[in-house]
Amino acid sequence: MSYRATKIVATLGPASSDPALLEQMIRSGVNVVRLNFSHGTAQDHINRATMVREAAKRAGREVAIMADLQGPKIRVGKFAAGKIFLESGQSFVLDATRAELGDIHAVGLDYKALPREVKVGDVLLLNDGLIVLTVDAIKGDAIHTTVKIGGELSNNKGINKQGGGLSAPALTGKDMEDIRTAMSFQADYVAVSFPKNATDMELARQLCNVAAADFDHKPGLIAKIERAEAIPKLEEIIRASDGIMVARGDLAVEVGNAAVPGLQKRMIKMARELDRVVITATQMMESMITNPVPTRAEVSDVANAVLDGTDAVMLSAETAAGKYPLETIIEVAKICAAAEENQDIELEADFTDTTFTRIDQAIAMGALFTAHHIKAKAIVAMTDSGSTPLWMSRHLIRVPIYAPTTKIHTQRKMALYRNVHSLFIDTSADRDTALQQVEKYLTERNIVQRGDIYAITCGEPMGSPGGTNMLKICKVE
Repeated sequence: MSYRATKIVATLGPASSDPALLEQMIRSGVNVVRLNFSHGTAQDHINRATMVREAAKRAGREVAIMADLQGPKIRVGKFAAGKIFLESGQSFVLDATRAELGDIHAVGLDYKALPREVKVGDVLLLNDGLIVLTVDAIKGDAIHTTVKIGGELSNNKGINKQGGGLSAPALTGKDMEDIRTAMSFQADYVAVSFPKNATDMELARQLCNVAAADFDHKPGLIAKIERAEAIPKLEEIIRASDGIMVARGDLAVEVGNAAVPGLQKRMIKMARELDRVVITATQMMESMITNPVPTRAEVSDVANAVLDGTDAVMLSAETAAGKYPLETIIEVAKICAAAEENQDIELEADFTDTTFTRIDQAIAMGALFTAHHIKAKAIVAMTDSGSTPLWMSRHLIRVPIYAPTTKIHTQRKMALYRNVHSLFIDTSADRDTALQQVEKYLTERNIVQRGDIYAITCGEPMGSPGGTNMLKICKVE
């Protein structure tokens, strides 16, 4: 059977809100569905989450739901005509106190603190950097600028400051409400926009845990790395999170396009070394918003993220608003699988000078090493919390990892882990019976056949988190 290790995150939107289409997308390779909280009401998100769960059930597989918080709105206001066209060399004013709709001369600001956070000479980048303004003067709450690169500017477009430095908090009042909404349907992951340091992520975790306490649920937290200030604090942010998103759009605007590929490689490497998951996002298949096939450059971009070791690649407008959401999923799945076939596996190098202080971690690494050398067909990591499969998934190996669990939340969370196929099996507490159940599952799906070898890890006694203490090599009779 074909096996794809890299996971696919698809954003739900108007183009993918048909239940039958969503089911097809899940069957074709979607592992995680992103709900973008920048759009829609609380009830919209609750309804969409229900639709995702129902579509996944019909497709016969579980997917994770990721609630992506909007974060601070550092944006221009609205225009009387909906949009304007700025000419290079003209003057333009950003006015925090302006109440009337914008025109060719000036526009209001959603972010009222901006005049106090810029100085003469600063460069402001609007609409993902397509429009460039230079600050000439600050007069009260009005920022007077000269347009360096002009273009069309429409309602509510984002503002970045070149080099970073805006102090807007990562979590707004809206985000706090949205966390409560996301926890009401037990979102598996919460993505935090624009965190600057570990404190932002720790606050988000506290809010999530309080909101989810009634449901006995703890979501995974994903830090979206999209501010220049986050780069020097990268390690502390990763340690405070369950994973990161390489959010290349806003990040590129702040640090410059040329810096992003190197940062992407560094972030993926650091996240894997710190046992965290990593999602690579933004414009991965951008041309497929309007075209049925990707460009060669996009194919290379997705493949390079896979070769770097990303857990997942993410699609935004391609699946939310594009013409070809299903075709995009099919193309990405093909690209990921082809890239994985050409990946260098250097498992021994991963273990050089590595010390394992925990029994469960040592068992996980022992299973990888053994399975790699005896060319096992599969590794089975029976798990309660998902920790053992996560550790295994941090190392590149061509042996697929199957992770049976008795907990549905654990199964969904593992949907994001590279090379981990999460299974819900209501296994017996008796070890031998449970092992028989797992082998039956594998043989029925032709994952293993008579004469095949596979490795299995579990805890004895079974059912206690962090209790993995056994590695067994099995041969199918």
